[in-house]
Amino acid sequence: MMTFPVRPSVPRPFGLLLVLVLSVLASHVMGQRRFDQSKELGLILGTGYYTGDINPSRHFSGRYHVGFGGFFRYNLDSRISFRGQFFQGTVEAWDEDSDLAWQQNRNLHFRNTIREGSLLAELNYYDHKIGNPDDHFAAYLFTGLAFYSHMPEGSVDGNWFALAPLGTEGQGTTWGEARGIESYKTSGLALPFGFGFKVNIGPFAAFNLEWGMRKTWTDYLDDVSTVYADPVVLLQEKGELAVSLADATIEWPAGADSPAGLQRGDPGVNDAYGFVMASLSFRVSKKPTTCWN
Repeated sequence: MMTFPVRPSVPRPFGLLLVLVLSVLASHVMGQRRFDQSKELGLILGTGYYTGDINPSRHFSGRYHVGFGGFFRYNLDSRISFRGQFFQGTVEAWDEDSDLAWQQNRNLHFRNTIREGSLLAELNYYDHKIGNPDDHFAAYLFTGLAFYSHMPEGSVDGNWFALAPLGTEGQGTTWGEARGIESYKTSGLALPFGFGFKVNIGPFAAFNLEWGMRKTWTDYLDDVSTVYADPVVLLQEKGELAVSLADATIEWPAGADSPAGLQRGDPGVNDAYGFVMASLSFRVSKKPTTCWN
């Protein structure tokens, strides 16, 4: 019987960050001077990873891909900013990369391109105005709300196939319906939170570096959650490709004549994903010659 390790707990600063940001915002907004406000456009490069059934115990683990995106930031003042952002990143993980023998034997894998749009609030630790030589560096916290779409894929002979339509755990088959295993959604809401750093690099530009996790309400970023489907039913109703991608086990225990109903994943903990991003932002609301003070 498989024993799943305890997944790394996703930090839970969302409520604290939200209260902190709203409290500081309330204390600042009434006394704002218009020249404290500014706007930025930014371009992003980054990468992503996830925590879930195929990467159950380590942050910053997996096979990395380059992602890209952009954002618009409205700086309410030198401490509070709001950001609208789009980012597209791919997460990928393989059981064969694990140090655990049972995972290597399970031999599953996936990749998933996640497209995310988010609205974020930022709180700077120190005063920061983009382009102001007196505010060269600042660290910040952020949180907000995101909407994302995704589609896990599996590889056969180097070719990648969408997994959700295949019903690898019996979704959309008579076997799965009898056990209440339903198809999963390929879009949803997430709660982003994290921290970053801003460094002014000229009179109208800044370099940004940040890390953030996304709490989700799905266990299917990796297409792995519950039990193995009956391969006979899966073959009849979904086809040979579904059977191949549902079960790649190297060696079943002695006496196991079918994997049907045996544990494939851990449905008790939802998946999460994170992005590490580097970006350049450019002030678009003031001329470089603006007097800051």
